[in-house]
Amino acid sequence: MKLTTRLGAALIILITTCFAGAQQATSVPDEKRVPLGEAAVAHDGAGMTALQANLRTTSLNGGPDDPVTNVRIVVRNTSATFYAFVSGVVTFYDAAGIRCGEGIFKADALAADESFETDTPGLRIRCQAATWRIVAMNLVPRLPPNPPIPPIAVPVQKP
Repeated sequence: MKLTTRLGAALIILITTCFAGAQQATSVPDEKRVPLGEAAVAHDGAGMTALQANLRTTSLNGGPDDPVTNVRIVVRNTSATFYAFVSGVVTFYDAAGIRCGEGIFKADALAADESFETDTPGLRIRCQAATWRIVAMNLVPRLPPNPPIPPIAVPVQKP
């Protein structure tokens, strides 16, 4: 009986391994690093372009002892979706491609083709930044209001 239990357990492990190995991860286009003068693009979960950002701050020469902490960006909704909440991460890299600073951005409401200017709280650039990218973390669509509920007709009972 112990041999049967062991064979059954081994069979379950083998089948589980086969199914797990057969699954493929869905690939969403990665947000590419771009030079500081170019617009960075973020994608939604379906791989479509959702946000585009441009830097307002031009001097990004930080150091370990004197990091840059005040960076302004303009983020534009490039999709046709109206969002109730948008947030993401902006990351900066030096010339060797080493990450040297990242911060967050957010907006409470963003219409299609609308832009907002924001800073990046928590950002500390500790290098001379050469490239950057943005990643959309939360893209919560705005839902239309519910239609009014019609009154319920109550049948009248006859005595």
